Amino acid sequence: MATTPETPSSPVHGYISDKDRYLARLKRIEGQARGIHRMIDQDTYCIDILTQISALTSALENVALGLLDDHLKHCVVDAAKAGGSEAEQKIKEASDAIARLVKS
Repeated sequence: MATTPETPSSPVHGYISDKDRYLARLKRIEGQARGIHRMIDQDTYCIDILTQISALTSALENVALGLLDDHLKHCVVDAAKAGGSEAEQKIKEASDAIARLVKS
């Protein structure tokens, strides 16, 4: 992980340049979840609810894939350049994250 010159011990995460975009996407996802809640409360047809759940799941997966991509491009690459146990740890973290995403 890179650090800023002002705060050498404070890590800079790979997604930091897209933080506002991620937050906006998560706000939309939050709205989708509230919409699904409202649909169930209003006894909406099952298939319509399932369609919205599918859209919500896809939106969350896209956020996860974006974060994973940023992690690989920044945190893992920086650790690999440094080498040693930190590199091994970051690669294992990325592999574990990929395994969790594949299972979901």
